[in-house]
Amino acid sequence: MKKNLLIAVWFTLVTTVMFGLIYPLGITALAQLCFHDRADGQLISKNGKLVGSRIIGQAFTGPAYFHSRPSNAGTGYDSTSSGGSNLAPTNKNLLERVKGDVQKLQAENPNTPIPVDLVTASGSGLDPDISPAAAEFQIPRVAHSRGMKEEDVRALVERHTKGRDLGFLGEPRVNVLELNLDLDSLHPAR
Repeated sequence: MKKNLLIAVWFTLVTTVMFGLIYPLGITALAQLCFHDRADGQLISKNGKLVGSRIIGQAFTGPAYFHSRPSNAGTGYDSTSSGGSNLAPTNKNLLERVKGDVQKLQAENPNTPIPVDLVTASGSGLDPDISPAAAEFQIPRVAHSRGMKEEDVRALVERHTKGRDLGFLGEPRVNVLELNLDLDSLHPAR
């Protein structure tokens, strides 16, 4: 009995050190060496100031900016409270929020179909991307607000549109933060 207890204690200590210390430190070091940008969260800096991450959405509300999807993460785009609302499609609160968003978007761009991702939140609430259709919907507002031609803004959106991963995974998408940063550097908001 004493021998079995000693083996169990040693096994616990050895596996704790191996899998709780050596393995995580080794993987972290390997990630920092081989994938430094990704291991650090794909952070974006501008003029030495951290402005966001390529993989975490954030709110843009001004008329001169492309807007992200709605977020239910905490108070909105809170990376510590990631998650959807878990409201059913028939939930009164969800229906009222979507209806309000639809009315606001219809006023912004009448007689144009509203892309679904502009009125629905992603599962995590932190989606950094919108669909090309959602970007196209917002082009008139952004172009007007910045005093730009719609064709110029459309060309910028096309430059920022990423296709499917490996040609068949996922959907085409536009990273909102990168697009807005590029807009600010090319034609600052007035």
